[in-house]
Amino acid sequence: MPYDVVVLGGGSGGYATALRGAQLGLNIALIEADKVGGTCLHRGCIPTKAMLHAAEVADSVREAGAFGVGAQLEGIDMQQVNRFKQGVIDRLYKGLSGLVSGRGVTLVPGWGTLVAPDAVQVGEDRIEGKHVVLGTGSYAKSLPGLEIGGRVMTSDQALELDYIPQHPVVLGGGVIGLEFASLWTSFGAKVQIVEGLPHLAPNEDEAISKTLERSFRKRGIGFKVGAMVAEVTQDENSVTVTLQSGDQVTGDILLVAVGRGPRTQDLGYEAQGLNLDRGFVLTDDRLRTGVGNIWAVGDIVPGLQLAHRGFQQGIAVAERIAGLNPPPLIESGIPRVTYCEPEIASVGLNEVAARQRHGDGAIETVEYNLAGNGKSQVLQTQGFIKVVSLKGGPVLGIHMIGSRVGELVGEAQLIVNWEAHPSDVAELVHAHPTQDEAIGEAFMALAGKPLHAHA
Repeated sequence: MPYDVVVLGGGSGGYATALRGAQLGLNIALIEADKVGGTCLHRGCIPTKAMLHAAEVADSVREAGAFGVGAQLEGIDMQQVNRFKQGVIDRLYKGLSGLVSGRGVTLVPGWGTLVAPDAVQVGEDRIEGKHVVLGTGSYAKSLPGLEIGGRVMTSDQALELDYIPQHPVVLGGGVIGLEFASLWTSFGAKVQIVEGLPHLAPNEDEAISKTLERSFRKRGIGFKVGAMVAEVTQDENSVTVTLQSGDQVTGDILLVAVGRGPRTQDLGYEAQGLNLDRGFVLTDDRLRTGVGNIWAVGDIVPGLQLAHRGFQQGIAVAERIAGLNPPPLIESGIPRVTYCEPEIASVGLNEVAARQRHGDGAIETVEYNLAGNGKSQVLQTQGFIKVVSLKGGPVLGIHMIGSRVGELVGEAQLIVNWEAHPSDVAELVHAHPTQDEAIGEAFMALAGKPLHAHA
């Protein structure tokens, strides 16, 4: 008998499909060639955040004297950092494996290939399902002609280093590049970033990008923006990036952080008639591929490549298969966080996108500086909260920069996704003293009654 659902890929999107489907009484087979949890758990979100926490501890010790605490940073033990990181991964993996087993999901180890609209081949076994959900994830990309090896690496290899590079060059000023640049700097490295677009964090509101650049300069992080790569060479001791301008940047390693590509090649997708664009599987807004009962979730679907996006997509697909009708996911309403120092968090439209969509005269914005926030002063962080709103209408976007602002994005996403008006939020009580108050202050200012901000 076929399964109700065969899920190909055990990452965030795939395992969420499996767990929610089993919860709804569906018979599920989950096929995974490596470990359940995928890139996020084993080679992405979780290990990098563990290292970033170690970096935060290092900064805290280094700056302890300013708070009246006698402490001295004696060094970074990368072997212990890696043990800490792996311990976090192992505990989460053990818990996730227990959930999969406890829900009655059949875990099929091995590399799967789509061989029919209702079947996936794994070795000698043909796994059939009334529905097939594709969630095969992504891989770290490189530039055309730039081979990974030696001193040139992606985040996969960088996470396994047992030493701290002293002069790393980071190719790419997006989320991955910024997080590694930040943690290596906290570990004592002298980092240089090369970014082809005009700003670091190029997908964020420009005000956020400019503030991040000022903060990175203060931290001693070098960067070149609007810089295109012409050539990369390496020898036993160094790697050199030659730019199209003729300038050269040299370091001891090169981290290639130019984004992630969809893992769809040689998996039988095109042979079964799926529509692909640059390797991404095209779907409708409910994640149907249009071929049989085949669905797709996560990084292989065009859009934001975020674990929590794939997770929510997997839940929605399982519910649709079970006969429920969850609404389509609105991409702009998905919260986004970059865990460098200072952190960046945003949800909704930035100012430029809002003006393009609604017209210049229809948009109003406000920025509340964290200098007026008590908890931010305690944390010794700088930054701001920026709100983008329709005049007389709902909030369209919230954009934040400063230490720990990622923890504020939960309220921000509720405001944007529930289409709250500034006056609605201005009347809510925010606990004192918290950074969350800064959101309240921003909305009080936008509602025309600023308290701890100049009118």
